[in-house]
Amino acid sequence: MKRSVRILEITRTLLNNPNKIIPFGEFTERFNCAKSSVSEDIAIIKETFELNKTGIVETISGVNGGVRYITDISKEEEERYIEEIIKELNDPKRMLPGGYFYISDIIANPIYLKNMGRIIASRHKYDEIDYVFTIAAKGITIAQAISYELGVPIVIARKESKLTEGPAVSVKYRSQSSPNLVKNMEVGRNSIQPNSKILIIDDFFRGGGTINGLASLVEIFESEIVAAYVVCEYKDKNLVQKIYAKSLIQIEAMDMDSGELILKPGTI
Repeated sequence: MKRSVRILEITRTLLNNPNKIIPFGEFTERFNCAKSSVSEDIAIIKETFELNKTGIVETISGVNGGVRYITDISKEEEERYIEEIIKELNDPKRMLPGGYFYISDIIANPIYLKNMGRIIASRHKYDEIDYVFTIAAKGITIAQAISYELGVPIVIARKESKLTEGPAVSVKYRSQSSPNLVKNMEVGRNSIQPNSKILIIDDFFRGGGTINGLASLVEIFESEIVAAYVVCEYKDKNLVQKIYAKSLIQIEAMDMDSGELILKPGTI
């Protein structure tokens, strides 16, 4: 097999398996070539990725060694993606009653999802994250994008767990925007192993009620919240933020009556 074909195949394999260590033997057997040839191919890929800031190609020595691709992104590329999303969202028609904001089309767009997943995953490329945790709502798509880039499972809390998930753990949490409203969320008891490192993800942040509920479940599993992220954040001055959640986009001002809408890059 020609070197150019081998390089394309190795690159495709690495990009399709983020954070997974792939033994050199897998490539030598597939291409019927020497390990030295594969090592040279990977060196070319690594140099190209570094030059274009596409990501990190890391070689691991030892018995269980091999090569893996780690998601990364340049600051310039990140800023460009965020500005693209802000431009798309900057429309007063997106404002909804009750201090909410329409972003469903953004978090359903595969291109935006891919970019948002890369931005957040790159922040934790060496943190050994075990799970990406979200609630059964619109945050699922962004959580999936992040879990793919990190190569880790996604765990979804639901209002009511399904019978197929077995015994469940549940918590009651209070909506920050409606203090008299108490909600419930559940997750399968076997979904998260104790002492895990977890990223919490949601689509929209106003008062942080959902984030707080997810955090309570993480505590029950005796695990660690490494960070919490939301796609869009609107800070209500009258609400207290208990869990600090980093945002991709921040709504600085939003007034349906006057049509005023001011967006800026989030706290990430």
